[in-house]
Amino acid sequence: MAGFSQSYSVTSSGTAPTHAPLPPSTEDYFSVDDILASQLKVPCCLELPVYRLGFLNPNSSDEHLETGTKLELPYWLARVLCSRRRQIVSAELPKQYREAQRHILRADANVVDLYKLGPYYYSLGVKLLHFEHPERVELSKSLLEVFLNRFRKIMDFSQNAFRQDTTPLTSKLDETERDLFRAGQQAVGELEQWERGQSHRITMATTLQGSRKRKRENGDD
Repeated sequence: MAGFSQSYSVTSSGTAPTHAPLPPSTEDYFSVDDILASQLKVPCCLELPVYRLGFLNPNSSDEHLETGTKLELPYWLARVLCSRRRQIVSAELPKQYREAQRHILRADANVVDLYKLGPYYYSLGVKLLHFEHPERVELSKSLLEVFLNRFRKIMDFSQNAFRQDTTPLTSKLDETERDLFRAGQQAVGELEQWERGQSHRITMATTLQGSRKRKRENGDD
């Protein structure tokens, strides 16, 4: 989650800077989850007319797309069409990232079914920070606060419900949180194996073995 936690700074007065820097690229072309997150729709508004693509707007029978037409485009396409080099569309925040929903999350993020808001809530949220939206700084803070508020409960439950039915909790987690939950349960299982003496013996890393061998060959202590 460092992508959005490190993207914005706050001034000494406690307010965010007017022009926050864009976060680094978060695309991972070898990740199925990242590909799926990039397919999620983002509401956009055309800043220029687009000819002979009127069929993309299901609410109109016109041949062309006029300026001001609202469309929902997959994130990967919206980002190409809305950049500093080209401004064919302007991107808006999906409903689950707007102020009304952020207010609910601030009240108590732990009771919210994040999976209903989006299976890739954090992943898409971080990607939305690439758009120069006026609520970008507030969204960045909200993502970080929600993650931190829910993190402790997720990890506590993952390590204290090792052999219980965890569906009531995991069904409300987004995919990032589910990965954390599985990692917590795996750590508990590995610890129990180690305590019962069923884990593999701890051995010296191969790189250290090679380093000691070279030192002996060179006559070093």
